[in-house]
Amino acid sequence: MKIVADIDVPFLNGVFEPYAEVVYKKGPDISHEDVADADALILRTRTKCNAELLEGSAVKVIATATIGTDHVDFDFCNSHGIEVHNAAGCNAGGVMQYVFSALYGVAARKGIKIDGATIGIIGVGNVGRKVEEMARYLGFNVLKCDPPRARAEGPEGFCSLEHILENSQIVTLHVPLDEITRGMAGSRFFAMMQPGSIFINASRGEVVNENALKATLPKFGAVVIDTWNNEPKVDAELVDMVDIATPHIAGYSYQGKQTGTAMAVQSIARFFGIEELYDFFPEADLPDHDPVLLDLKGKTNGQIAAVFQYNYPIFTDDFRFRMDPGKFEQLRSEYQYRREVYVE
Repeated sequence: MKIVADIDVPFLNGVFEPYAEVVYKKGPDISHEDVADADALILRTRTKCNAELLEGSAVKVIATATIGTDHVDFDFCNSHGIEVHNAAGCNAGGVMQYVFSALYGVAARKGIKIDGATIGIIGVGNVGRKVEEMARYLGFNVLKCDPPRARAEGPEGFCSLEHILENSQIVTLHVPLDEITRGMAGSRFFAMMQPGSIFINASRGEVVNENALKATLPKFGAVVIDTWNNEPKVDAELVDMVDIATPHIAGYSYQGKQTGTAMAVQSIARFFGIEELYDFFPEADLPDHDPVLLDLKGKTNGQIAAVFQYNYPIFTDDFRFRMDPGKFEQLRSEYQYRREVYVE
C-alpha cells in the first residue's frame, strides 16, 4: 500500500510506516505523478483534489486533517468511487480562543466598549457552537444565523442574516465555503452592519469580497482577518488596513492539530482495516501543553483581556505576519501551536 501525505500534517511521521510506503511532500507540490499509484492521500487544504490531480490514479480514499473541504472536488471523487473524510470540529476550540483573544485585544487597544454587546454568529456548526458557549459564559447577548440548522431544528433560536447584521455590535463568520457563502460578505452585507461594529472572519477567505471590505472598512470599529482571498498570495494592502491580520492560523492549537491528525489516521486505518490504528491519538511531544482551564467569572473586561492575551498573545502573530505577508506559508508551516483554553 502507498500513502502520499502532506509533510506539514503534524504528528504523522512514522505512524503508517509499519503498514505502507509513505511519501511526504509539501501540500502545494503534490502532483498527479506522485499520486498515480497511491492508494490513499492524507492532506491539508493546500492540495487541490480535482481531476487534474486524481484522474487515472489508484487513489481510493482521501483524508484531510482539516475541517474545510473546499479543496476537494466531491463530484469527481463521488463519480470515481473515492471516499473523502475530513476532521470536522477538530479546530473548534482553537478558533474560539482566537476569536476572543482578538475581540478583547482590539477592544482594549482601541477603547471599544464591548461589555453587554451583542455578538452575531454566522454559521453555528462545530466552531460556531464553541464561540456561542464562550460568548454566553462571558455575558454577551448572542444572535445566531445558520439556515441549514434552522431548517433541520426549527427556526426558534435563529434569526435572519439581515437581523444579525443590523443588530450586532460584533459579527463573526464561521461558515463553510460553498456556492451560497462565496462572496456573501460584500457591499450589501457591510452596508447593513452597524457603524463602529467589529467584524471577524476566521472561516474561509473567499467568503469575503475583499474589495467591498476595503471600501467599507472605515465604518468599522475594528476588523480582524485570519483567512484571505488567493492564499498564500494575500492582498498586502488589506493586511495593512485591518486591525489584526494573521496567516490562517486561527485553529492552530496543539489539541486541534492532535485531533485533526488523529481523525485522518483513523479514517485511513478503518478504510484499510489496520486495527492497531483504529483508536490512534498522537502522544503529546511538548511538556505542559495540556488545555488551560479559565476562571473568568466576576472579572472585568480588562482582566478578561489580559487572561486571553496571556494564554494567546495574538498581536505577536499579527506582528510577524505584517513584517512580511509573503511568508504566509512559512509562518503557517513553522507555527508554534498554542494550548487551547476552556471554561467549566
